[in-house]
Amino acid sequence: MRLGYGLSLEQTQKLIMTPELRQAITILQLSALELSTYVEEQLLENPLLETQEENSEVKGESEHNSAEESPLDNKWDVDWQDYFHDQDENRPRQERVTPDEKQRFDPFISAAPTLQEHLLEQLHVQKISVPLNVAEYIVGNLNDNGGLTLTLEDIARETHVSLETAEKALADVQTLDPLGVGARNLEECLRLQLPLIPDCPDELSELLKYLEDLAAGRLQKIAHTLKLSITRVQELADMIRKLDPKPGLRFSGPGDVRYIVPDVVIEEIGGEFIILVNDVTVPRLGINKAYREALSREEETDTRKFVEQKLNAAAWLIRSIEQRRLTLYKVANAIVKWQTDFLRYGIHHLKPLTLRDIAEEIGVHESTVSRATSHKYVQTPRGIYEFKFFFANGMGRGHSSESNITTEEIKLALREIISLENSKSPYSDQKLADLLKAKNMEISRRTVAKYRDELGIPTATVRKRY
Repeated sequence: MRLGYGLSLEQTQKLIMTPELRQAITILQLSALELSTYVEEQLLENPLLETQEENSEVKGESEHNSAEESPLDNKWDVDWQDYFHDQDENRPRQERVTPDEKQRFDPFISAAPTLQEHLLEQLHVQKISVPLNVAEYIVGNLNDNGGLTLTLEDIARETHVSLETAEKALADVQTLDPLGVGARNLEECLRLQLPLIPDCPDELSELLKYLEDLAAGRLQKIAHTLKLSITRVQELADMIRKLDPKPGLRFSGPGDVRYIVPDVVIEEIGGEFIILVNDVTVPRLGINKAYREALSREEETDTRKFVEQKLNAAAWLIRSIEQRRLTLYKVANAIVKWQTDFLRYGIHHLKPLTLRDIAEEIGVHESTVSRATSHKYVQTPRGIYEFKFFFANGMGRGHSSESNITTEEIKLALREIISLENSKSPYSDQKLADLLKAKNMEISRRTVAKYRDELGIPTATVRKRY
């Protein structure tokens, strides 16, 4: 074999990940709220970008100057003169409000109170037996569940008080609403909530010492230890299950998303499904016309190059947002075609669907569909779902590969079977697998256990009633 050097030409195709393309991909996978935040950041970075409201304020001033401006040079990437003209034509019309009409303000709150805010408000209006700053320090060190993350020694050292004062401060915090906050373990959390149980029996306090056995369903062992009947232990266990092991979670945390804003709305009107891409939270963008003077100059100045660069970036952003809207619409429209029966008749009619099915339907790559549906929600006549809900895995029904069922349908059947079981003799996972097989749903015992856990249904031992 002869080795040597040589020159050759080869033609290949490859995708170059430009900053513009990377930005378009980023915008595609943003939810409506995230896109709104992203646009606000771009408005601060790019002086040529402005909202349509700002643009409309200067329209009157710019119209009489437009005739004096010379056409832009055709060598630039975009025909900006036509773009500016189209922007004026497509500006939404502002509704006038008569003097007699009053502006309507709906009673929305900007944010739900956090657990710390709720507790501090109570501390500031009631009399406590310790310095206020000690109790405030304890409240500030509660986790999201409402549990205390510090020891009494830590509290005393950090607030420069005695251990006795720290203990009194904790006792004051533990009397606040909701009961159970400030607890150092699960037993203490539930014990603080015992006053919520009407005519609380004395045995309940003793039963709290056996939470581990209770969770494992070892009721006979508890009954033998406490010298109670197993039926009485069952009754007491039912009382404990009414208490809240995580009382702090009913409150919001700082920065939490408190509402789900659907990115797409699907409504059925006159027997036809209408698709609306929800982008009302995203500011309508336009180009600041004050910079056209710099672009109209013929000379190659640094100012013109800067403005032209920012202008291209602004146009690409606007184009990417529009492309995101169109992609979302196409994906939603394809999902509606596949899942029409589910939208009309419910979960039993949810069909198996993959990213590839939708990608082939709308003529894009699977990764594009994945990004377009990532962390996004759709509002349907059946409720609000994540987009990924519609991409249900299919499993063969019996030995037939033509008729498929989804995992969601199997979970629904599993829940229905368990709801009808005899509580004194609940079904084992193997029995559940056999019953599902009788319904032409062949899955293994291990898969039944997996789906049962995902549904939050305990094992047969824990479900057993006496």
